Amino acid sequence: MIKDNKSIYSALAANLLIAITKFIAGGFTNSSSMISEGIHSLVDTINQVLLLYGLKKSRKAPDQSRPFGYGKELYFWSFIVAILIFGLGGGISIYQGIQHIIKPEPVNNPLINYGVLILCLLFEGWSLRIAIREFNQQRNGLSWWKAIVKSKDPSSFLVLFEDGAAVLGLLIVFIFMLVGHNFDMDYMDGLASVLVGLLLVFVSAILARESRSLLMGEGIAPETREKIKLLVEKDPSVIRISNIISTYQSPEEVLLVIIVIFQPDIDTEDITDAISRVRENIRKEFKFIKFIIIQPSED
Repeated sequence: MIKDNKSIYSALAANLLIAITKFIAGGFTNSSSMISEGIHSLVDTINQVLLLYGLKKSRKAPDQSRPFGYGKELYFWSFIVAILIFGLGGGISIYQGIQHIIKPEPVNNPLINYGVLILCLLFEGWSLRIAIREFNQQRNGLSWWKAIVKSKDPSSFLVLFEDGAAVLGLLIVFIFMLVGHNFDMDYMDGLASVLVGLLLVFVSAILARESRSLLMGEGIAPETREKIKLLVEKDPSVIRISNIISTYQSPEEVLLVIIVIFQPDIDTEDITDAISRVRENIRKEFKFIKFIIIQPSED
């Protein structure tokens, strides 16, 4: 089933408007943290575009050069998104912040920044609410972290992490800007920028870890393996399963290889029939298993 990707489109629209607003406010008020927030939103906007591109590419039909399809395009572009958050988002924000800590400058017209930050919090909060609602529909009662680790669709938790980091980053900037303005501590603006950068580096590390794991090839869950084992071994022609190998090609496509030991007294035709029967039973039970290879074995 193809998702409508409502959370990605809402995040894209919100981040584009917010990035423009932050850059204008940051340039007008000479605020390092506001410029860093603008960079953050711009990177998030680029990330949504890359995710949508990855989703589109992943849905291409299999061909001679990619017989198992293009599903892993999504995992590749998700990993690129994580690297962009680290390099552009986190790196530039930390650099900007350090420069303004070394040479702090007063923020002009901070009231403009406060107004922009409150407006951005409303937009980002709206986008985060949509992302949370969509992810909740996929959790199936699991804890948040367990659902993220088990998820095979990086587009769902990437948007969730980005929007969450955006809201937390805005709160950091708001608090530090308020403290710096009221106590004449100009370096607080730069410190806020560094903290936002470190937050992005932390988020990118988590996302890169999960995306890399999917890109390298994650298999089906142990409980699914056990169900498949029981299903196959119910067939009268099968003695037992020797091994089960699997990998996710995309969030909704699994490549499954089963090494099966058949009864020794059946002929080739019976084995062929048994393979067709087993394959059909697996497909009926597990719709997401698209490619099934069954290999007879003597041991």
